[in-house]
Amino acid sequence: MQWFVLRVASNKELQVREALDRKIKAQGITSVGRIIVPVEQVKRIRSGKQRVHTRKLYPGYVFMELEVNEEGKAHEDAWYAIRETLGAGDFIGTEGVPTPMRDTDVARMLKEVERPEETPNIKVDFEKGDIVKIRDGAFENFEGAVDSIDPERGVVRVIVSIFGRSTPLDIEYWQIEKI
Repeated sequence: MQWFVLRVASNKELQVREALDRKIKAQGITSVGRIIVPVEQVKRIRSGKQRVHTRKLYPGYVFMELEVNEEGKAHEDAWYAIRETLGAGDFIGTEGVPTPMRDTDVARMLKEVERPEETPNIKVDFEKGDIVKIRDGAFENFEGAVDSIDPERGVVRVIVSIFGRSTPLDIEYWQIEKI
């Protein structure tokens, strides 16, 4: 079996995956393996409250493990089940022949899928060099440039000018905003 990428309607990835799973089991199709929508857990802190939500890594795509015939096309029973699924589009490929994923891309995608869910990433919307304003804490209303980001701790180092001297401050990322 090889891995292929199926285009799907925006924000319908999980529904398409579940519908395909049901159809394939109900029709007893053996030429389809795993169907995956890679997601990651992201921690966000807003207004001092921490929330964990799920974010799709590849919006608009579903990854499928398929057995193909000699011509490189999906077997007819699998092809019709996929085409009849609401929200499913076409495979990435040329002239109706899906292009299989490279082994390195498959390995990377599977590694992302199998990552432990206990340690969600913190979503930090800043990059080194961004000009930010501190909106909370002892240095409220000071402006500075982002020097470094520690996503594991959720801390951003900001270089602020205090009394004419550049001073690095370690500030939690929810306490600052881009200008």
